[in-house]
Amino acid sequence: QVRVVESGGGLVQPGESLTLSCTVSGSPTLFSMYATGWYRQAPGKQRELVATIDVSGSTKDGDFVKGRFTISRDMSKNTMYLQMNNLQPEDTAVYYCKLSLNSWGPHYWGQGTQVAVSS
Repeated sequence: QVRVVESGGGLVQPGESLTLSCTVSGSPTLFSMYATGWYRQAPGKQRELVATIDVSGSTKDGDFVKGRFTISRDMSKNTMYLQMNNLQPEDTAVYYCKLSLNSWGPHYWGQGTQVAVSS
């Protein structure tokens, strides 16, 4: 059974950076996934796509990213990352890691990590 754990969230000031990590344990491994990605959900809002990367290495970002965030993977560590720069208060949300074994599923979610941006 696969286990997905996010970490790295916290409270930062506007303009600062954070790196989130998504560590995968068990089976199937991160290497086996068709696509992996980061999503976020702010209070009172729907969960939205932040960034995804698929088996070919192609990435897709949410419209709000505007070059500020970078998704990456380290297969040797079974870990996916989200480097977030120039964070703004509107980036405050719980950030979730999603793994998709195939385009049609199954999909695996982590429990989320809180990111808060405030002065």
